[in-house]
Amino acid sequence: METTWYCIIAFMLLAYVLLDGFDLGAGTVHLLIAKTDLDRRTILKAIGPVWDGNEVWLLAAGGTLYFAFPALYASSFSGFYLPLMMVLWLLMIRAIGIEFRGHVNDGLWKSFFDAAFSMASSLLALFFGAALGNVIRGVPLNSEGYFFEPLWTNFTVSSTPGILDWYTILTGLTGVVVLACHGSLYLAAKTRGDLNARARRLAGRLWWAVSVLTVAGLAATLRVRPRMLDNYRFSPLSISIPAMVLGGLAGMAYFRARCRDGSAFLASGLYISGMLAGVAFGLYPDLLPATTDPSYGLTIYNAAASHHGLLVGLAWWIPGIILVLTYFVYIYRSFAGKVDLSPEADGY
Repeated sequence: METTWYCIIAFMLLAYVLLDGFDLGAGTVHLLIAKTDLDRRTILKAIGPVWDGNEVWLLAAGGTLYFAFPALYASSFSGFYLPLMMVLWLLMIRAIGIEFRGHVNDGLWKSFFDAAFSMASSLLALFFGAALGNVIRGVPLNSEGYFFEPLWTNFTVSSTPGILDWYTILTGLTGVVVLACHGSLYLAAKTRGDLNARARRLAGRLWWAVSVLTVAGLAATLRVRPRMLDNYRFSPLSISIPAMVLGGLAGMAYFRARCRDGSAFLASGLYISGMLAGVAFGLYPDLLPATTDPSYGLTIYNAAASHHGLLVGLAWWIPGIILVLTYFVYIYRSFAGKVDLSPEADGY
């Protein structure tokens, strides 16, 4: 049952990264590819019907974590208190940038809200990538399962690291570039004309950065946490994970070159799925490794709720997720296709 809930939480986090990832990426590249006010309004219109719904996956994953692995929830939310507060502020700033822009008719304020939206989106991608790096590297847990990390120390990976070091900065940078590419491909699939061409061109440039950072990230991860490959040695099916990553990278390049923007965006989703599945598979059964003493680490066994509670929770989660997935399928089908926004259109 613990493994089942590990997979459930991994699935919910993956859904968040795939869905909210493209609108975070769209925000990151917002000021790079939008040359006019109409371009910027078109980008916001492309994500407008879905961006707030996408964020629900993060809240749902947090609530599920609290229910299934309460010890991990208590430890991580207290140890990462400062960056979590920063993430909350960035989520609010980003929402303000999106919503307030359409309520003012002043060029200066519109530029301010555009900058707030783009900055918050970029920093959120950076923080989420750095958070993943902290989980992979481990944190200085004590014997009671709690820890404290300063924002940074000397930027080296040690038994008492900071939230930011050379490795977590690398994973944070990777998060920004990957989601920027993901968002560019989404915008290419949703727009026409010059905006479409600029989004596709930027995605092609970012693809090279994604490829380089993928190799660099793998090498850095194996240096920081050599045990990440242990599970791969005992499961023949694990070859499907690097196949997803390579297939996603190849598909992004192939379909983008042939102007098949929707397929290129789906290939980007396959790449992200492979990368996150690789992390989840490599960490299992660890949830939060300890840099102090391996025995202090939190696993699916010492951090889980009772078996009865997990079983009852599963009975409620299954119908709940069916309703959620039905809703998201309906929403995305309702707003499928290209975005057409006339200069006189209201909103955004």
